[in-house]
Amino acid sequence: MLSQKSDYARTRDAFRWDIPRHYNIGVDCCDRVADLSPDAAAIIDASGDNPRTVTFARLRSLSNQMARLLSRHASAGSRIGVLLPQSVETAMTHLAAFKLGAISIPLFTLFGPDALRHRLRDSGACVLVTDAAGAAKIDAIRADLPDLVCVIVIGPDLDATLAGLPDDFTPARTAADDPALLIYTSGTTGAPKGALHAHRVLLGHLPGVEMSHDFLPQPGDRIWTPADWAWIGGLLDVLLPALHHGIPVVACRFAKFTAEAAFALMRDHGVRNAFLPPTALKIMRLMPDPPQLNLRSVASGGETLGTELIDWGQRVLGCTINEFYGQTECNMIVSSCAALAPAVPGVMGFAVPGHDVQVIDPDGQPCPVGAEGDIACRSPDPVMFLRYWNNPAATEAKMRGNWLLTGDRGTWCPDGRIRFKGRDDDIISSGGYRIGPAEIEDCLLTHPAVQMAGVVGAPDPIRGEVIVAFVQLVSSAVGEDALADTLIAHVRNRLAAHEAPRRIIFAGCLPLTTTGKIIRADLRAQLAQG
Repeated sequence: MLSQKSDYARTRDAFRWDIPRHYNIGVDCCDRVADLSPDAAAIIDASGDNPRTVTFARLRSLSNQMARLLSRHASAGSRIGVLLPQSVETAMTHLAAFKLGAISIPLFTLFGPDALRHRLRDSGACVLVTDAAGAAKIDAIRADLPDLVCVIVIGPDLDATLAGLPDDFTPARTAADDPALLIYTSGTTGAPKGALHAHRVLLGHLPGVEMSHDFLPQPGDRIWTPADWAWIGGLLDVLLPALHHGIPVVACRFAKFTAEAAFALMRDHGVRNAFLPPTALKIMRLMPDPPQLNLRSVASGGETLGTELIDWGQRVLGCTINEFYGQTECNMIVSSCAALAPAVPGVMGFAVPGHDVQVIDPDGQPCPVGAEGDIACRSPDPVMFLRYWNNPAATEAKMRGNWLLTGDRGTWCPDGRIRFKGRDDDIISSGGYRIGPAEIEDCLLTHPAVQMAGVVGAPDPIRGEVIVAFVQLVSSAVGEDALADTLIAHVRNRLAAHEAPRRIIFAGCLPLTTTGKIIRADLRAQLAQG
């Protein structure tokens, strides 16, 4: 645990990693806490009309039963997909997979068939746990998934799903470096890549989570995020660290995020800590006369926060919004912390204790203060991924010597904080999601009217960026509003709503390199020129 000292430097210098040789996320976040505080609230499921509270003792029983069910079709090293919304069922399934020694694959419930097909097929998942809505999606693509031998559908009656299964289970004795999670992340070229993480990844997250929440845990803490648990921000920045610390997690993700619903949820359920992506904060800021909350800490990440948003947080939320930074492959490595130093708008924060974060030049050498370079983290590091699944070339490209490259550019500030300058690739940051253009371009190309497509991000005051697609049509097609709407729906239905373009621009031709690659920088320049 991160121990608070009088300032950042002393806090950093006092920190030491304590990573045991053998470690299991499921045992740590469930069984260990259940032994200490069996009747303590683990998850408060506020998704329905009748909120339910599940204790750590109950969560242990449920996850043990699910582990027994999974063990009929999976074993250590097997990949298990989890296609469920924020819920008790999601938490127990991940914990069960960890206890089994299997590799859990979080999957977003709004994914369309193409997105699900790629992730399940690439991973070789043998079991999928989902609900009726997810099962309907899988039925349509089941023939394309030869490794998927079992789909477990959890109905409204959880006890019926687990009926007859003993509630005891002997967990696998996993090493801290054994694989536990496979989280897919978008890239600028090709299909999404699976980032494989070890059990130690949770321990690697803890200092950053604790720092971004002004030294979590504190008495009375209770946490919620609108970020789906299928993403690293929801799963490893909120759910699992909170369970590790014995902090109740409020589970509720709205079909559509609104400021009114977010404020009401946090008020009604006594939320003390929240991870709110910048887009959520910007939407909440527009609400007139919001109710008073009792927040102790608010963390945010995904894009740099400005003066206006930080000032609003202090006035309305009653606390300074702490900004943190990371990515799927290497998360929670930079953070601000109001308990240690006042916020500086436009600056991400300090390197989280335990992580060697640098701004480096092309030779891998640290840059001086004020000089722009690549933000990187030195390997080995407990929070760092093991590798990309079945993609050694991409894994090698992610490293520069012992440095993992984040793909972001930054500068050192004189006080030791890092200022974000921008991406060095074409990743789009929209609404808290990091979106790669390649998958969207490939999806557009499956429409018979499209000959070529180039996808970029355009600045947006609420979402950070919105997706814009430049489309070159086949000779027989006519670029009109109806076709634009059709193409947007095509992407939404096959991939996901957050990957659907907000705007289609029909172009006679697209700028290409001599080798035929789309020059996305030229497309962004065209947008800037209007």
